[in-house]
Amino acid sequence: GYTTLPANRRRQELIIKSDGLAESVVAAACARVGQRVLHLDRKSYYAGSWASFTFNGLLSWIQEHTLHDWSNLLEDGEEMICLSNTNSAPFKTDKQTEEEQVEAFPSRPQVSWGDRGPHQLQKTCGLNILHCPITQAIQTEGEGPEPESGQPRPSAAPSQSEPVKKKISYAQLLKEGRRFNIDLVSKLMYSRGSLVDLLIKSNVSRYAEFKNVTRILTYRHGNVEQVPCSRADVFASRQLSVVEKRKLMRFLTSCLEETQEEQAFAGRPYLEFLRDQQLGDNLQHFLLHSIAMATEDTPTEEGLASTRHFLRCLGRYGNTPFLFPLYGLGEIPQCFCRMCAVFGGIYCLRHSVHSLLVHKDTNRCKAVIDSRGQRISCSHVVVEDGYVEAARKPTATPTRFLSRAVLITDGSVLSSESDQQVSLVTVPPSEAGGPSVRLVELCPSTMTCMPGTYLVHLTCQSVSSAYQDLSPVVTRMFRTPESHDQEGRPSVLWCLYFNMADGSAVEVEGHDLPSNVYVCSGPDGGLGHQHAIGQAEAIFHKILPEDEFCPPAPNPEDIIYDGETCTSPLGEEGEERGEEEGEGEGEGAGEEEGEGEGGEKEEKEQEEEEEEEEERDGEVQEKQSLKSEE
Repeated sequence: GYTTLPANRRRQELIIKSDGLAESVVAAACARVGQRVLHLDRKSYYAGSWASFTFNGLLSWIQEHTLHDWSNLLEDGEEMICLSNTNSAPFKTDKQTEEEQVEAFPSRPQVSWGDRGPHQLQKTCGLNILHCPITQAIQTEGEGPEPESGQPRPSAAPSQSEPVKKKISYAQLLKEGRRFNIDLVSKLMYSRGSLVDLLIKSNVSRYAEFKNVTRILTYRHGNVEQVPCSRADVFASRQLSVVEKRKLMRFLTSCLEETQEEQAFAGRPYLEFLRDQQLGDNLQHFLLHSIAMATEDTPTEEGLASTRHFLRCLGRYGNTPFLFPLYGLGEIPQCFCRMCAVFGGIYCLRHSVHSLLVHKDTNRCKAVIDSRGQRISCSHVVVEDGYVEAARKPTATPTRFLSRAVLITDGSVLSSESDQQVSLVTVPPSEAGGPSVRLVELCPSTMTCMPGTYLVHLTCQSVSSAYQDLSPVVTRMFRTPESHDQEGRPSVLWCLYFNMADGSAVEVEGHDLPSNVYVCSGPDGGLGHQHAIGQAEAIFHKILPEDEFCPPAPNPEDIIYDGETCTSPLGEEGEERGEEEGEGEGEGAGEEEGEGEGGEKEEKEQEEEEEEEEERDGEVQEKQSLKSEE
């Protein structure tokens, strides 16, 4: 980060605090249309709560966000009061005028312990580590020390008839840690979704590479099954009878258009609509949980909208509707940061905003004070919701959380001939009213894990802690120390459970903030990116209502730099000059060109007459030679 900003860059049109996806898109869109953007983040890495880490980097992140329990140091008759790490007192400087007032920003989001108590919950940037057990990889004999209590024990020696599978040790995970790119957020990209459309429109897609999700799976009756979602999958499926295949194809075809029949089910559960279509249990399960990704209480109109969106995205880039960026989702915010930097944006990591300077009469932010005591003038400010004091938020609504788990396994949940499968697995609720679990399994070809392993992300709405919400699913689908009779399942080599705030439940309007300060929320629990992209576009149009949102960036060969006459030896500028010169020559020497054309005609006529005379002479000579011979 910059120690001190140059004096000529202390006047910015837009200052952004935190660099999540929405903030990065706003920065790129504003820089693209000529705004001067300063993007600050107190962290040492890009993407904020959307970041991707190497294995070793994630271990450091865990240590940073895990709160130590020192309650055992209490003596009889004592209680513990935790102090905030922030200083919320007003920031005053000698440069402050009478018309300005200071609003302090905490260096990290305000902590609200709720009913859990500080020894159970730590909240930093919307991320709450509630339970973080690390499962050491199974050690082979003589390879390393005996695992501690609570860690997996070496499995029994396989029989001679079974192939010996080489086990991966925890030391190997540490050694190959740079091969991992582990996301804090688990999402996929709809091939016709808002993010893909924006990447194509803005030409930001050139900064990243993507891989198609190869299969949609579901967990049913204790087994993982493949969901037939495309026409080819339906006819190739061995799980469905001929009658079920016909019913499914008929329903998917009719689902693309609205009918009067579905209007009769408006407001009623989607499951009732599926039952009315006389679809069997198999088809109802596939359509409800894996295609619409809905619950039994989801309204019919919402379930049909999700089903249509799923079907429209099929076939654009593969046999499923989804894409995944190589090297993890943390690449997407960085791509937009790169575009912003190309058009003049300034990025300062390990650098934050301490407070806002607000004009009392206009209620507009005139400048900010950064963490190094510099005053930076600005016209607009964008900030993440977690950095706003609770007293300035519109309502004191309780925070809604997501439960997350990250696993490193030694195999796929559904074995196949190819070891390069990227899978989306839906796990229906085990109990009525419980949350459904979304599982994304990534193979080494996504550049997110080392060869011989798979990276698995689990996500659901929080009911309790992440461990209590997700560990039963992990125990059923994988081989862990707690599971029984799971010899055919892949083994969990390492796992992490944590909770994070659900950005879709955050209210970004109505804050007690200046009129030119805009608030973004963090990641939401949806599978796609519609929430973040929609939020970024709304903020952009508030700042610049007349400008286009993320217009296409020019190709490198089309850019004309200062001092250059053309972009290439045969550039557009050179061609235009050539045309102008040609027109000038034609206008200045029109008569000469006309005279030249007349002279050329006379020369051609003379040549033709000479050729005819030569032919006549040749005929005369031939006749004379014939007479002489006679």
